[in-house]
Amino acid sequence: MLVFLVLVTVALASAHNSDEHFEGEKVFRVYVKNENDINLIHELDSTTQIDFWKPDSATLIKSHSTVDFRVKAGDTVTVEDFLEQNELHYKVLISNLRSTLEAQFDSRVRATGHSYQKYNNWELIEAWTEQVATENPDLISRSVLGTTFEGRSIYLLKVGKAGSNKPAIFMDCGFHAREWISPALCQWFVKEAVRTYGLDSQTTELLDKVDFYVVPVLNIDGYVYTWTKNRMWRKTRSTQAGTSCSGTDLNRNFDAGWCQIGASQSPCDDTYCGRTAESEKETKALADFIRNNLSSIKAYLTIHSYSQMLIYPYSYDYKLTENDAELSALAKAAVEELASLYGTEYTYGPGATTIYPAAGGSDDWAYDQGIKYSFTFELRDTGKYGFLLPESQIQATCEETLLAIKYITKYVLEHLY
Repeated sequence: MLVFLVLVTVALASAHNSDEHFEGEKVFRVYVKNENDINLIHELDSTTQIDFWKPDSATLIKSHSTVDFRVKAGDTVTVEDFLEQNELHYKVLISNLRSTLEAQFDSRVRATGHSYQKYNNWELIEAWTEQVATENPDLISRSVLGTTFEGRSIYLLKVGKAGSNKPAIFMDCGFHAREWISPALCQWFVKEAVRTYGLDSQTTELLDKVDFYVVPVLNIDGYVYTWTKNRMWRKTRSTQAGTSCSGTDLNRNFDAGWCQIGASQSPCDDTYCGRTAESEKETKALADFIRNNLSSIKAYLTIHSYSQMLIYPYSYDYKLTENDAELSALAKAAVEELASLYGTEYTYGPGATTIYPAAGGSDDWAYDQGIKYSFTFELRDTGKYGFLLPESQIQATCEETLLAIKYITKYVLEHLY
């Protein structure tokens, strides 16, 4: 038990530095009925420092929806008073963020190194990418997609049995730094590919016929920052002249209706779209690779959290894709497959209406490049833990999501275009 406590303490020490201890901070959920309620939240946002969790900013709030946001300890009384005086219906999702943050390290796994049932820092993930490729040369090769703003290598794992002219599926994790369950999913996916190849007929067939390009963490600089400085950081860590604010939202930085809706032009905002489309080195590296491999890439899967949703284009517009009916049917079947294991319910649909309108997203961009099966997974949960999903839920989250990914892969194979 003592060893376990020591490990937890070490993990916590590395996961939040003293400048951001989150003690006494709260996460609220407000039920928004109408335009008046939206205006009140905007008013609150203009007077109080609010970290929007869902949706990503005040500009994205819709009538008949809920909004989740984090408030600093010193502002919680003011916020509760404001909500009550204006008769806004709300509940407290997290009453002390620090406690919830510490509770996310609840894994019973005692390994000090890399573990698939724990959240791993970047050093462990980087070493793992090398090790898993070295140990499984018949199934996995590692290359460098590009480098981050701070000069870290962005690794790409190609997973599949060697073969010529194979169709491919591109999958990335870790766009938003604080969504730790996302990189955990990519690592789990690779582990299961290696573990079950030759044992499970479906996995074997898929890896014989399809190559998976997997980016375990795209926003590495931001991810490192969440382990060392601020667990709630979302963006990249790029800097630019004329502002002291750092970072761009990678999922607003693609050339898909860039910065037109649901994105901010202010470098201090969490949804900042960047100076130009593909201004971020991380965005450009991913986009260049996909452009260079368009003839083989048949599906694009990007992994985020939280909401329990499977969404598809478009998010930058309310227009529907040419194959909307097909994408809807495929998403419906995939979320049913996902739910078959633990009963986890996902909603699905086009991004703009299902979650909120947002321009510059990678899924819309991939679709517009001609990749007609383009999906965003928003993993567990629906708000109890938000971005602080406990480690004890990693395995179940990954297991159920893999069922949906396999379903989509099988479908794509049967409908090659």
